[in-house]
Amino acid sequence: MESSVSRPAGRVVIATRRSRLALWQADHVKQKLEALYPGLEVALLALSTQGDELLEARLDKVGGKGLFVKELESALSEGRADIAVHSMKDVPAQLPAGFELAAILAREDPRDALVSVRYASLESMPAGGVLGTSSLRRAAQVVERFPRLRIETLRGNVETRLAKLDRGDYDAILLAAAGLQRLGLETRIRRLLEPAESLPAAGQGALGIECLTRREDIVGLVAPLADGDTAACVRAERAVSLALGGNCAVPLGAYARVRRGRVQLQAVVAAPDGRRVARAEDEGEASDPEALGERVASRLRARGAEDILAALQAGD
Repeated sequence: MESSVSRPAGRVVIATRRSRLALWQADHVKQKLEALYPGLEVALLALSTQGDELLEARLDKVGGKGLFVKELESALSEGRADIAVHSMKDVPAQLPAGFELAAILAREDPRDALVSVRYASLESMPAGGVLGTSSLRRAAQVVERFPRLRIETLRGNVETRLAKLDRGDYDAILLAAAGLQRLGLETRIRRLLEPAESLPAAGQGALGIECLTRREDIVGLVAPLADGDTAACVRAERAVSLALGGNCAVPLGAYARVRRGRVQLQAVVAAPDGRRVARAEDEGEASDPEALGERVASRLRARGAEDILAALQAGD
């Protein structure tokens, strides 16, 4: 049966980071576009971003998640690329004017994963055991449950982080399960952490396609790749982040699921030392996920998130 989707002619260029995971993600979108539009030429433009280059500093101290997307957005503005492919957890809660997320693809595993040579779980790690992570969100939720563990900053691409673990710099590390699975490294996972143990980052496990708002041709081109349920969930999660400041200096977890046509959203804000934690949840219509996210953010504030955020700002 002939597809009802119009088949464009020409060439589409995808801007992507240079890491193996980012290239896999961009190639994944490339293959989907080529399958959808036979004859369309799709090329990758691999770029190095500041986020990839500043590996020693903590991300929230050197500019936040925007460091991973700025060079890709420049390529879109300058006409060197038509779309950019991102892991949604790396996309700032608010895009610059003139840009939009044209499609959010079906989500893969949203969970955090424990990777360790020596230990099968966080529970089995001894007092003083060193856990590596670049995420304030992961660190705060771990130390709330396991204050005996020592958290150390871990930056770099997936392979670099695994190499640091394997040479003994850390007893265990936490990574996004989806990234390990996409790279064929799922055998390195010792344990998947359920959302009740470690609430994921907003958008974790989902890929997004960004383009210029004025490129209506591109918006229409990638629209068939979008997954409605995932988009509703990610939009709700991102609305929580935006309402609470929208940056990676906030130890924020937000995770939504669609159940019986409604979006169920959970969120957490935790002090870096894990001693103060605010949690909230609610559900709402999939047609207005931003309103749901804003309601949950309000509940978080009412339950102590405002004090946690104020203390974080005072400590900067």
